[in-house]
Amino acid sequence: MTVTEPTLTADEQRINDLVDRLLVEHPPKSTSPVEFLGAQFDIGLAWVHFPEGHGGLGVNPKLQKLVNERIYAEGAPNPMYRNPIGHGMCGPTVVVWGSDDQKRRYLRPLFTGEEIWCQLFSEPGAGSDFAGLSSRGVRDGDEWVCNGQKVWTTLGHLARWGLLVVRTDTEAVKHAGLTAFVVDMHAPTVEVRPLRQMTGEAEFNEVYFTDTRIPDSEMLGNPGDGWRVSLTTLMNERVSIGGSIPQRGSGPIQALTATWSTLADERKDAAARDEVMKLWSRAEVLRLTNIRANQMRKMGDPGPEGSIGKMASANLNKDIYDKVIDLLGADGMLYGSYEMIRPETAMGYDTLQKAFLRSRANSIEGGTTEVMLNILGERVLGLPGDVRVDRDRPWSDVPRN
Repeated sequence: MTVTEPTLTADEQRINDLVDRLLVEHPPKSTSPVEFLGAQFDIGLAWVHFPEGHGGLGVNPKLQKLVNERIYAEGAPNPMYRNPIGHGMCGPTVVVWGSDDQKRRYLRPLFTGEEIWCQLFSEPGAGSDFAGLSSRGVRDGDEWVCNGQKVWTTLGHLARWGLLVVRTDTEAVKHAGLTAFVVDMHAPTVEVRPLRQMTGEAEFNEVYFTDTRIPDSEMLGNPGDGWRVSLTTLMNERVSIGGSIPQRGSGPIQALTATWSTLADERKDAAARDEVMKLWSRAEVLRLTNIRANQMRKMGDPGPEGSIGKMASANLNKDIYDKVIDLLGADGMLYGSYEMIRPETAMGYDTLQKAFLRSRANSIEGGTTEVMLNILGERVLGLPGDVRVDRDRPWSDVPRN
């Protein structure tokens, strides 16, 4: 029986040819990460669905998997490690809402990791109700003067640029009065303070803006577009958090299977084996579901379906690390150093105990599990929405704490 190779589409053949060229001209093992990522951007293989000239080829986003599988097998650097917020959320937002000048200025150094990005959404009084935020932006000539506080800003201590949403119209309904900007995190009026987590690290930060001036040219979209800009960011964030397509058996589930393999035989009872296999099966179902969702995804903003993967991965990660700590027995209580560290990345953890603690945040960041359930119910299943008494009221009239 003769097995015929599947015929490549024109886009697939083009991408394969470009990957061949990239790997020949810039061998990952002998090329610096910044140089390799810069070449990857210039050749259009950074985000293949982005426009040509801005790191892409204008093709279906599912073809990025073809690029990544080939270059990572050769040891290429992953831009997500150094700049996860920029690569997964801010870049896709800039390409949709930014001006041509902003795309040319920001996308390449964002992809190479030369300029780290953060997003400035949540506030002490506006977490899940993001549209209720109170940080203000007031126009002054060709600038906007911004004041307020943001919180839970991942890697804000490293960021060169931030994606900031503030309220610019207090008399509009709360969703309509928001505007998005690119803000200089090195400005003297921007203060970043660490928030120490239960891991001991300060991956998160609170950020204060005091009469921070932002040029009008750094607006994303138009005044009042902030809610729609933020939806682009949040939908990409949820895909970034929960929509990844790792190799089978890799990621958090690998930590569980590796822990299982180290157990003494007398501890590998049938009940524990059954629990481990159920978790492995859940991880594989999620991986296959994300593959299918990625194949169905079209160019542009991800849809609400990204909330499925985000919610499922949050619950799964917590359950996996619960079982890991259970299998470790008394060793699971040994945490080691609790020194306060401001990490260089938000990806990867050096101990299983730290990964267990950090996984608690998965059901909060990028939208709480409760918010994901609302989105799935209303926008995917078409169920009636929650009662919202402030939908038609100006923000200035809405009661706040």
